[in-house]
Amino acid sequence: LHVALLLLVPCSCQVGDSCSAARDCGVGLYCGDCAAAGRTRPSCIRDLAIQPTTIVKGLPFNRYSWLVTHNSFSIVGEPSRTGVERVTFYNQEDTVTNQLRNGVRGLMLDMYDFGGDVWLCHSLQGQCYNFTAFEPAIDTLKEVEAFLSENPTEIVTIFIEDYVHAPMRLSKLFTAADLMKYWYPISEMPTSGQEWPTVTDMVAKNHRLLVFTSDASKESSEGIAYQWSYLLENESGDPGIDPSACPNRKESQPLNSRSASLFMQNYFPTIPVESEACKENSVGLPQMVQTCYAAAGNRIPNFIAVNFYMRSDGGGVFDVQDRINGLTLCGCNTIAACQAGAPAGACKNTGAPNRTTSSVNGNVYSGTVEFKTSASRASSTSTWSNLVISLSLALILKPF
Repeated sequence: LHVALLLLVPCSCQVGDSCSAARDCGVGLYCGDCAAAGRTRPSCIRDLAIQPTTIVKGLPFNRYSWLVTHNSFSIVGEPSRTGVERVTFYNQEDTVTNQLRNGVRGLMLDMYDFGGDVWLCHSLQGQCYNFTAFEPAIDTLKEVEAFLSENPTEIVTIFIEDYVHAPMRLSKLFTAADLMKYWYPISEMPTSGQEWPTVTDMVAKNHRLLVFTSDASKESSEGIAYQWSYLLENESGDPGIDPSACPNRKESQPLNSRSASLFMQNYFPTIPVESEACKENSVGLPQMVQTCYAAAGNRIPNFIAVNFYMRSDGGGVFDVQDRINGLTLCGCNTIAACQAGAPAGACKNTGAPNRTTSSVNGNVYSGTVEFKTSASRASSTSTWSNLVISLSLALILKPF
């Protein structure tokens, strides 16, 4: 009876509390450590985002900050689909479906011609090999379609690193995946740095899938938006994690340009190392957000792209996203403190911002972890001017 009663006791441990198993931690948390940051004792770590649109609703799409997974498909432990042992780098640890359920809203997918089809590959020299291939792209796109179908108010963005040369093959792929019904048309994408429609309007029109390609020719030939016509982006790899500067990617306009109203911040090293990611996402990322915020002329990143997104020493990328959204959307130090309809700065007392649960379409997700290795595992113009210092300070504060 005593054991049975213990099993009925709700999980109460919160971010940073000691734990011995996932069941010890509350909703949206898992039990892990971060040896790279000197935290070898297991504690509860966040693995679930708070969707800002569930709290501050109806603003233009470019006012929010979203979590993106770099090489979303390049998953540790993913079985080979070619019969050949894979030789490549890995960047994530759980399925695309789980990433979306945990609050990821942007996917970076490398697409190649391979075997007469489009495959997702983490490859080199613009060619997919049987030892760098992961799976047919349609399999991942069907996961996206299932998520959008199950969650009719959510918006997902796909960034294609495009090595597909067969004519019309990408548009046929998205049609086969039944995703065209969610497609955001190029004709309605804002240009010259204008604001995007509100998320409310996008949902009402069912324009809930934004797709960008790195191949400029696809915009006229297949109706797929050329990424750098609509988006600014910092350099990826090691230059993108050096807090002394935030250079723009060569294809992008300078970060302080007002030619586009979306800004992608890449934050991942050239060579991904799982064990180091918790420190990168906890210590390095907040510093780099501050650097890029200044380089972009006090512009927030609309997309934050990371490796091993669940790894941190507590709050990680989820905390950073909460702080950005909170400061820019309502003047609070976390999105969890924002109050619908309240003036900027009217913040509710949340205790710890990480203790607010999230839901998608009314369903609360616990941030289920699907690790495949045994290692432990992360406003107005005046308001904007007042937030410049606040954002810099808040992002470097010790996590709550």
